[in-house]
Amino acid sequence: MNKRLGRLLRPSFAIYFLMMGLFALAALLLQYYVLAAVEGLLTLALFAYYVWTKNKRQRDIQNYIHLHLDTINAPTSSEPPFPMVVARLGDGSIVYANDSFTHLSGYKNDMIEQRVSEALPGFNLDWLAGGKQECPHDVTMGGRRYRAYGTAIRGNDPDATVLASVYFADLTELYQVRDEYVRSRPVVSIILVDNYEELTKNMTEAAVSTLNARINETITEWTEGYHGLLRQLEKNRFLFVFEKRDLKRAVEEKFSLLEDIHKITNPSGLEVSLSVGVGVDAANFEEGYNFAALAIEMSLSRGGDQAVVKDRFNFNFYGGRNKEADHRSKVRSRVTANSLMELIGSSSQVFIMGHKMADLDAVGAAMGIACLCRKKGKKAYIVIDLEKNASQKLIEEIRAVPEYENVFISGQEAMLLCDAMSTLVVVDTNRPDQVEHKPLLEAIHRICVVDHHRRAADYISPAVVNLHEPYASSAAELTTELLQYAVEKKDVLPIEAKSLLAGIFLDTKSFHVRTGERTFEAAAFLKQLGAEPEGVKKLLQNDFRDTIQKYEIVRSARLYRQEIAIAPLNAATTRPLAAQAADELLNIQGIIGSFVLYPDGDQVIISARSMGGINVQVILEPLGGGGNAATAGAQLKNTTVKEALDQLVASIDKYYE
Repeated sequence: MNKRLGRLLRPSFAIYFLMMGLFALAALLLQYYVLAAVEGLLTLALFAYYVWTKNKRQRDIQNYIHLHLDTINAPTSSEPPFPMVVARLGDGSIVYANDSFTHLSGYKNDMIEQRVSEALPGFNLDWLAGGKQECPHDVTMGGRRYRAYGTAIRGNDPDATVLASVYFADLTELYQVRDEYVRSRPVVSIILVDNYEELTKNMTEAAVSTLNARINETITEWTEGYHGLLRQLEKNRFLFVFEKRDLKRAVEEKFSLLEDIHKITNPSGLEVSLSVGVGVDAANFEEGYNFAALAIEMSLSRGGDQAVVKDRFNFNFYGGRNKEADHRSKVRSRVTANSLMELIGSSSQVFIMGHKMADLDAVGAAMGIACLCRKKGKKAYIVIDLEKNASQKLIEEIRAVPEYENVFISGQEAMLLCDAMSTLVVVDTNRPDQVEHKPLLEAIHRICVVDHHRRAADYISPAVVNLHEPYASSAAELTTELLQYAVEKKDVLPIEAKSLLAGIFLDTKSFHVRTGERTFEAAAFLKQLGAEPEGVKKLLQNDFRDTIQKYEIVRSARLYRQEIAIAPLNAATTRPLAAQAADELLNIQGIIGSFVLYPDGDQVIISARSMGGINVQVILEPLGGGGNAATAGAQLKNTTVKEALDQLVASIDKYYE
């Protein structure tokens, strides 16, 4: 661009005319009438000249734009048929605007310069300065919606004024069609009565019919107003298809059907529980149904009684606050045991890995899998960090047994030993980021998962064999059930039985929480194999110094909402002590949940426990944590204890809402 356009641009002279008028007024007040008259006439003359030159400059700019910018001229008009504005790119001051822009935006071509952001609130030229030629958002003018396009006009002179030429294309009808298309996209949902078998057990046909009628009526009432299609696929499964515009309503109500259905009970007093899987943003109905099916599977793996919305990228969870009901089947344990034994038999070697800072449950479950491998005659390795773990006493006892002399290896050693026929069994976690050595998880393709925590959105997938039961007390309990179907009692070593019982002891807090009939059956089986509770109790003992430190943590706790104990620590501690302190806080009358926060390098660790009054897993899940309703934890990277405490309190408040 030559310098001619730069000479056409002039700053506003309003301040100068104002000052000249003030001088003339001052002369008049001081009774210098001749001077006042001269100044007044001179001001008027200069103003008239300014208006004439301004109009001429506007015409010159318009002619220049018509000659040198790539605009589309209307056949019978000298101006473009669409709103257009030319502004300085630096401050956004308007240099030129055509009549269409002036009429639609309310821009006034007067003495005082206006900026684009003043004529169009919320609109600026940052996108042009960033090198883009299309505004990333729509612009509304005169009740119409426009898409803005522009070009930055730069001169050869580095100091020359940089102009932005912006024109607005009216795409109102196109946007209306687009928005209606988005709002009318189909949402496919599956509604499943997830405890139907338990509800109808030992009931007469008449009672079952009555129960089915009440369930159908409640679901139908909830779907009214959604203008969707509801069909019953099976006795306990419904298909509901509606438009995306109505999904917001369901989310705002937090899927009230989950609470409404609890009002229905069977003759024995068992409440009806539902799982809702929703598939959105799918390319077609088939993909939407697949999304809904994945959402249902996710809901059931997290304990049911919740709604899960699955889009193309993420899972979103609603509900799931109630304690999980035990829906497990011994048939599934037997089938899984057979499948796992076949997988082990076809493997060259088996690697067993738990979560970071492996506790007694992770080590105990790993010992159970190692027993299965020994039964099949396959070499097993337990991948663990021998320096950073929460099971030092137990590991020392295990390594003293000849069969486990070289079983414990590091992740780096496992990477050197694994091959294409190796199998990896992950125990006591289902999240890729929490395993002991993530590169090993990525290197081995034959993967089995044995876990009891509620499934997170980022779970390990795919898995050849997946025994994921959030209703179980511990991974050790699940592994014990596998042993009952896969090996003889004489095949289990006493140290293996002790390790498994220690895992159950730890996660049930010595059989005080999350216990069921299957838990005691597993413990009785291990007792028959030689596991002694006294020996397990010794593994859980602390020395005198750790005991004092545990009660110091308890003493530092503060009450929140009169029923939650929170202990934020400024000094580092160990994970076992933090967990034990959280457990100890639950022994205080009136406390239904406890949280212990402590720094660990550049991260903050949160250990949470519950007596059942609240679901600590739901509270910590927004913070990236996991676990189950009674026991959960989280790791907050690159944060301080105070920042972590603020996030925790906000999550608790949201939970109570």
